Amino acid sequence: MKVSVLGAGRWGSFIAWYLSSFNEVTLWTRPESERSRELIESRGNGLLTFRDDMRITTSLDEALDTDTVIISISSQNLRELAKSLPHDRQRRFVLCMKGLEHNTGKRLSEVFLEGYGESVPLAVWLGPGHVQDFVSGIPNCMVIDSESDTLKHELCNAFSSRLIRFYYGTDLIGNEIGGASKNVVGIAAGMLDGLGLSTLKGALMARGTREISRLIGRLGGDPTSAYGLCHLGDYEATLFSSHSHNRAFGEAFVKGETFDKLAEGVMTCKALKRISEELCEELPICSAVYDVLFDRADPQDTLNALFTRAIKNEF
Repeated sequence: MKVSVLGAGRWGSFIAWYLSSFNEVTLWTRPESERSRELIESRGNGLLTFRDDMRITTSLDEALDTDTVIISISSQNLRELAKSLPHDRQRRFVLCMKGLEHNTGKRLSEVFLEGYGESVPLAVWLGPGHVQDFVSGIPNCMVIDSESDTLKHELCNAFSSRLIRFYYGTDLIGNEIGGASKNVVGIAAGMLDGLGLSTLKGALMARGTREISRLIGRLGGDPTSAYGLCHLGDYEATLFSSHSHNRAFGEAFVKGETFDKLAEGVMTCKALKRISEELCEELPICSAVYDVLFDRADPQDTLNALFTRAIKNEF
């Protein structure tokens, strides 16, 4: 299969590296980026080294000379990129990103199709895993979902290997919401770490999954999707791993330290706050993270309040 990957960040570069071992791959990186020059010159990013036969380009036209395009960029830039892409009914797209548009609360599949302005075969690639683990040969399981059964089956079969086992997704709404919101729970986990309350992360996992399950149901998805790979299945990589940007951001934030890497959960938290208010759906954990990040609420008091709420049945 001939594949192009748009976005040469940590995850986009890994996808290109992974797929190039059994596909013809082109990786597109923005021409104005300092990282782009380093990537092209060194053919690596410190975590991995690309195969000699894998193409790296700063030309979007060159990258789009394919029928399968994987997009892995910052979620908040997706609409702008989608608007810039030329239309081709033979081309299919895969979103390998986890987030929600912060000023609309929309899922990324919705954002892309609105920006693109035309219906097109579209799938999402979600699930747990860190680049550092994958390049060390540690396998994991992921999910590909789409409104098109044919597309998701083709992609799962084409992209599966001993390193990544793919499952067919069955709930696009639930998988996208679950994949995005786990980053917000990851920030909460980092805050607990920074406050010396790491033992509460088990409770955070249980209640966070329940919270997002209810939300998925309110949005028209399958509530059980929150217990799958997209959300609960990604918790180990997000709530506990030293490689997790969202967890690390939360820890740095409560410690008053600088964190300069992308943490998608920050803007997703804004989106979930919007959704919560529109649906009148209580999201205690997501709201607590929002209050700390944007309303400057005291982290210790706010997070403690999560675990001292009124006594009630667990389910």
